[in-house]
Amino acid sequence: MKKLIESAGLDDIQQKVLAGERLSLADGLRLYQSSDILAVGWLANLVRERLNGNKAYFIYNQHINYSNICTNLCKFCAFGRKQDDDFAYEMSIEEVKEKVRQRLDEPIVEIHMVGGIHPNLPFSYYTEVLRGIKEVRPEVHIQAFTCVEIAHLASLCEKSVGTTLEILREAGLDSMPGGGAEVFSSRIRERTCADKLPGEDWIEVAKTAHRHGFRTNATMLYGHIETYEERLEHLDALRQAQDETGGFLAFIPLAFHPKNTDLSALSSTTGMDDLRNIAVARLMLDNFAHVKAYWVMIGPKLAQIALSFGADDLDGTVKEEVITHMAGAETDQAIGSETLIRMITESGRVPVERTTLYDVLEVHDSSQRVES
Repeated sequence: MKKLIESAGLDDIQQKVLAGERLSLADGLRLYQSSDILAVGWLANLVRERLNGNKAYFIYNQHINYSNICTNLCKFCAFGRKQDDDFAYEMSIEEVKEKVRQRLDEPIVEIHMVGGIHPNLPFSYYTEVLRGIKEVRPEVHIQAFTCVEIAHLASLCEKSVGTTLEILREAGLDSMPGGGAEVFSSRIRERTCADKLPGEDWIEVAKTAHRHGFRTNATMLYGHIETYEERLEHLDALRQAQDETGGFLAFIPLAFHPKNTDLSALSSTTGMDDLRNIAVARLMLDNFAHVKAYWVMIGPKLAQIALSFGADDLDGTVKEEVITHMAGAETDQAIGSETLIRMITESGRVPVERTTLYDVLEVHDSSQRVES
């Protein structure tokens, strides 16, 4: 392996990794530009195993997208629709509750719920939908509303983000997902999502949530018109925010899917870019405990390989994913827990079933034990 690192010209970066030193943006650029994906992946795996050993996490969860009506209509999104669009929809409170009832026979521990920036739904809808879910499934953890949605809800109720979060907590909100971050670069946002919450405001909402005791995730949508430098600036902004609050649970790289978007002329990401992005993120985000290989975005087979390129989590069963599939994703809508366990085991890792907050529920390997 020493010869591999030497031939890739990454000796100095390896020394930083072994010493636990923070990598610079210049280091990150060299990793992105390296032609030796195995060397980059090996370095990322050092960090992955230092933080998480041989564990690979998954969760039994359910996704609910309450509405695709959205005022932002980002160019990279195939999900959002105008209110009068033939494919626009919004769920009533009862319809959301019915979605939850349909899965009551399954050991779901998390409801993941996001939607568009709806121009007409009142603030009371959001509190009632949280209460409705808890009414049907009282013990479930609700991870809902991106930072973009939270900013919108604060505007709706004419209160600060912090006060809005406290109202949502009382209604049943437990944590927040990481969507809406896209790429923080103002150049990218001006060209692809000019009406969306600015990147610096996304960060501020996330930090406010952390200060109020909420844990959140973080994402980056990559593989469209961003540069490596803009990816690294995005990662650095997340790293700095995590230094300040420590509230991020996991980083989730999201591979761009161009079909049915305004950027449909672009190509999808390649497997090499997917693996490289996961590996570089693992190396740059030294203060993030977890990096996910989201199988919905990159496919189950590549997600398996990613468990040796820095990722330690495959996300979960999902059950019904809409946003990525509307953009042309060809992956399944759901994967059973037994399949996830087999995927992880075949990758040489120990499957660990977790809660949203990474408490261990079960280690699916009788020969090995994991501290919770």
